Amino acid sequence: MKPIVLVAVTSRWFPMARLAMALARAGFTVKAVCPSGHPLSKIGAAKDIYAYRGLAPIDAFANSIAAAKPDFIIPGDDLATRHLHSIHSSECTSKAGSGVCGLIERSLGSPEGFPVVAERSKTIELAREAGVRVPKTEVIANLEGLRGWIAETGLPAVLKADGSSGGDGVRIVRTRKEAEYAFRSLSLPPLWMRAMKRALVNRDTTLVWPSILRRRPTVNVQHFVPGREATSTVVCWKGRVLAALHCEVLKKTEPLGPATVLRFIEDNEMLAAIQKIALRLKLSGVHGFDFIREDQTGKIYLIEMNPRATQVGHLTLGPGRDLPAALYATITGEGVRLAPIVTDKDIVALFPQEWLRDSSSPYLRSAYHDVPWEEAELVRAGIRSRRPGITRYAANQEYRAFLEIACPAGEPQ
Repeated sequence: MKPIVLVAVTSRWFPMARLAMALARAGFTVKAVCPSGHPLSKIGAAKDIYAYRGLAPIDAFANSIAAAKPDFIIPGDDLATRHLHSIHSSECTSKAGSGVCGLIERSLGSPEGFPVVAERSKTIELAREAGVRVPKTEVIANLEGLRGWIAETGLPAVLKADGSSGGDGVRIVRTRKEAEYAFRSLSLPPLWMRAMKRALVNRDTTLVWPSILRRRPTVNVQHFVPGREATSTVVCWKGRVLAALHCEVLKKTEPLGPATVLRFIEDNEMLAAIQKIALRLKLSGVHGFDFIREDQTGKIYLIEMNPRATQVGHLTLGPGRDLPAALYATITGEGVRLAPIVTDKDIVALFPQEWLRDSSSPYLRSAYHDVPWEEAELVRAGIRSRRPGITRYAANQEYRAFLEIACPAGEPQ
């Protein structure tokens, strides 16, 4: 019987649909818990879809796990990871919950590491203790603490709110005035009007409870390292790295946003840093690591760890670089059955991210454009995400315009 993997996501993040497709190709039976209308519901790879409800998130996840009976869970965003941590914390107080606890530990790693991966400053401190090069990072409780950090360390700096992702909740500050304004903004609970707009317009209720309960996120300050960004996505098992993809970031949606164009690289220093952290935390599952290569020295600094799947995990590039195949082989005990290598090009333009960033981007033709042609509805959903709510006629026009750019012959390849 095929092992069942539950893809768990609270946001409408498109790449999780691509990962689900890759997992199905690797041999998994894929099920998903996600918001209504998520791109996961557009693909044939997901056999069962369970509703995520932001107003009762823990119950939604717990009920989905009970119904799906998965062998493994892959969280697709930070909030999904926090939900799994919460379920583990509540269920492990009794023997009745031991099965769920074991499943979550098998999927994420040792529970001793859960508090570490949940806070940026703790992750960076653990990495430093493991001998990984990191920028100075501290939790800032108030403006007085921020002013003291600036006096000691200087500017520019990066302020980051825990629980944020994709550049949301991150600010680069170059003056004391900018730093204080950013701290006030990042440390506030979500505004009620913002939470309601996201719930009604985007059908995303994840901010409602933090707004109602006036939860203030933890804010960290990190020394700014000028340089080029790089990122790694890995799959681990009990502290061992099974497969890894390393990339240099070439284009982003915005200066602090997610990457849209990446160059595949091999970097032993990045891999060694990840291996040290994975071993310390006894990590399992799919995780992401963000680095900066310093301009002046070329040294690599780890700036962040993402305790969940990131957006290139579905790309299959051969031995040691096929995450779904490595995970399937480890869970089943079978030999690694690699998927076909998706491209021999070293640059990938992610769909729909790069097209949304710049519909005339030269990378859409020169790089490997990662369009899921085998899932027409998913392609259309990616195109519609540029202008949600447009008419069917306008959506079809956009689809034709996209084909002219992505596939000049007018037919999917």
